[in-house]
Amino acid sequence: MTNDPIPAVDRPEPPFAADETAMLTAWLEFHRATLARKCEGLGADQLRLRAVPPSSLSLLGLVRHMAEVERYWFRIILLGEEPGSAGLYWTEQHPDGDFDFVDSADAAEDFATWQGQITAARAACEGLPPETVGKRPRQGREVTLRWILVHMIEEYARHNGHADLLRELVDGVTGE
Repeated sequence: MTNDPIPAVDRPEPPFAADETAMLTAWLEFHRATLARKCEGLGADQLRLRAVPPSSLSLLGLVRHMAEVERYWFRIILLGEEPGSAGLYWTEQHPDGDFDFVDSADAAEDFATWQGQITAARAACEGLPPETVGKRPRQGREVTLRWILVHMIEEYARHNGHADLLRELVDGVTGE
């Protein structure tokens, strides 16, 4: 288990004008990098720090959660991979394992898993038009890549707000 700090992150600025796919992808990349930036320079113990009891929310939990979300939407819904009975960090018995089980988690390994899921998500989308329908329905309805990209932007944006507050709790750092 490492206590090495998370390295500095370059965050790409989304363009002011681009086609739909380029715009959605750029905003998703911006928000992915924002979460990484909220964690940069922190050690494993700082990343595990919980918000307030009884919440299990932590920066490391957010990273683990987003690894799960990347996997679910891009690999399971878009590509149609079999989900299995457990995720990367959760099981049926512990559906919030991504947040609950960070106390002994290896932060560097969890960041690598998250980055691996992002890489897989990028590959899943490569060359697909936004109207591409996912191979696995969600709640009995078809889901397009466009919907997935918009949802992922929303998911990251919401959790980046949590990350702002968590980072300020850890060491007082604020900002984008």
